[in-house]
Amino acid sequence: MVLVIVGLLLAAGESTRMGSPKPLLDWMGRPLVQYQVQQLQGGGCDLVIVVLGHRASRVIPFVPAQGTRVIVNPLYRQGRATSVRAGAAAAPPEATWILVLGVDQPRPALAIRQVVRAAGSSHAAIVVPTYGGRHGHPTAFAGWLLPELAQVEDATLGLRAVVQRHREEIQEAPAASDVVLQDLNTPQDYQAARLGSANSPLPPGRG
Repeated sequence: MVLVIVGLLLAAGESTRMGSPKPLLDWMGRPLVQYQVQQLQGGGCDLVIVVLGHRASRVIPFVPAQGTRVIVNPLYRQGRATSVRAGAAAAPPEATWILVLGVDQPRPALAIRQVVRAAGSSHAAIVVPTYGGRHGHPTAFAGWLLPELAQVEDATLGLRAVVQRHREEIQEAPAASDVVLQDLNTPQDYQAARLGSANSPLPPGRG
C-alpha cells in the first residue's frame, strides 16, 4: 500500500494574544510558516496544505511553492474549525493520513517523522504523539476521516469532537522530547520557546 501523507498547517488566525502575525515570527532564522512547511516536508508529508486568512497577502510570499497548496479561508474570523474544513476540502481523496498542526506549534522534522512512522504502521483512526502522559501535536487522522474533518464546527468542539467520537481507536506515539507539547500563544511563550529550541536535544530537521 502506498502511503499518501498530507500535512494540514493552520495559519489563518489573527494572532491577537501574540500581538503580531504568528506565521511571520522568526524561527531559526526564517519565518515560522516557512519553517513549519519545511519540517512537515522533511518529516514525510507528500503535500502540505497551508490555510491562511488574516493578512494572507503578507504571508503567501513566505510559503515554499514546491509541494504545497495554499488555501485562503475568508471565514477565518468565525473560528479555527472553518480552516480545518477548508483544508480538508482541499486534501486529495487518496490521502492515507492527514497531519493537523497549528502554525504556532513549531515541530522539527524528527518529531513529525516519529508520528508519520507510527501512523504508517497503524490501523488506528487517529495517532497522537505523547510526552509525559500528555497528548501533543501534530495529530494524525486516517484518510477515511476526511469527510468528518470537512464538517467540523467550533460550536461542537471542532477537531476535539472527532477525537472523542473515535477515542477507542486512538494510538499513542511516545515522543522523544516535550517539543510535541509546545504552543506559542503569547510573546512570553515565544521567547521561552526560542530559548528552549536552542537547547533542544532534537535537531531542527531539514532546511
